[in-house]
Amino acid sequence: MHDVAFLIPGDLTLPTGGYAYDRAVIRLLPSQGLNAMHVALPGAFPNASDADLADCLAIVQSLPPGCTLLIDGLAYGAMPAELIRAFNRPVVALCHHPLALENGISADRAQALHLSEAAALHLASHVIVTSPLTGKILQGDFSVPAGKITVAEPGTARKPRATGSNAAQLELLAIGSIVPRKGYGVLIEALAGLKKRNWRLKIVGAARSLDTVNTLQTQITQEGLGDRVQLLGAVRDKEIDELYDKADVFVMASLFEGYGMVLGEAMQRGLPIVTTTGGAANETVPEGAGLKVPPGDPDALRAALERVMADPALRATLGEAAYHAGQTLPTWDDTARIIAGSLAQFSLSRKAS
Repeated sequence: MHDVAFLIPGDLTLPTGGYAYDRAVIRLLPSQGLNAMHVALPGAFPNASDADLADCLAIVQSLPPGCTLLIDGLAYGAMPAELIRAFNRPVVALCHHPLALENGISADRAQALHLSEAAALHLASHVIVTSPLTGKILQGDFSVPAGKITVAEPGTARKPRATGSNAAQLELLAIGSIVPRKGYGVLIEALAGLKKRNWRLKIVGAARSLDTVNTLQTQITQEGLGDRVQLLGAVRDKEIDELYDKADVFVMASLFEGYGMVLGEAMQRGLPIVTTTGGAANETVPEGAGLKVPPGDPDALRAALERVMADPALRATLGEAAYHAGQTLPTWDDTARIIAGSLAQFSLSRKAS
């Protein structure tokens, strides 16, 4: 087996889409003939200190000399070029989405991250992205050659079709870390105008930004939605399965998505979807499988939500289309196979040179 050291910052067990992707890759690469080692990096990325960067160098220098470095973009895009050169090893970058496109950061910070990630990607021997859109962004905005990019979309586990709540009160479900980019404030603003409708919203997601959580809780209270909206935080996989199963509508208000893994999960379970067109979400959900609105537009989101709340036939039509689209999505074995093929090809090209 060829050794691959998969360098990932922070707590890999956190229930985020990016970490779920990384966990699946680590679990399945051995079945594709690659020995994947999880190597933990400091959790401060992308805001690493000099001490964190020094730790990174020491960690890499302790690894077997013949292994390829596969580095998660949450860390890689914020690594200084001189650090990457000091690794003195081949690097394959995994980019879920560019760091500079994260919402809630200053313009100066976004510019600094853009410059850092552009320099880092230039030094990478190959780049794996999780959606065609991210690949296009890297080509257009970061000058990464198309031949240097492999698209490995997230897999979707095959799950039973959702049964729904079977109740008069519609169960809305939203899943995603509570950070500015996920647009939860827009969702609450949209729902505040639908109090006459009979609904309840459950939000599942790790509190990665305490300021965002506090702001969201305040907004829910001020809008008088405390009895309608539940912030469940991070929950275990079994609980997430149960929440999907009892949901009637899946909603995503995200401002930008590198792919939108939860959209694939919702489609695979046959849930009608209301989503934004932010980033790759527009491509992840095909036409007919959901209602799509511009990101950051509470009026458009409110109108779409009201349509699905008011029309059971529409919900059924969207759910049927979502279910059929979900059955065509790649599995995690497909994802691992693409990544393994890319890494193996890269390894062969290294040996040939």
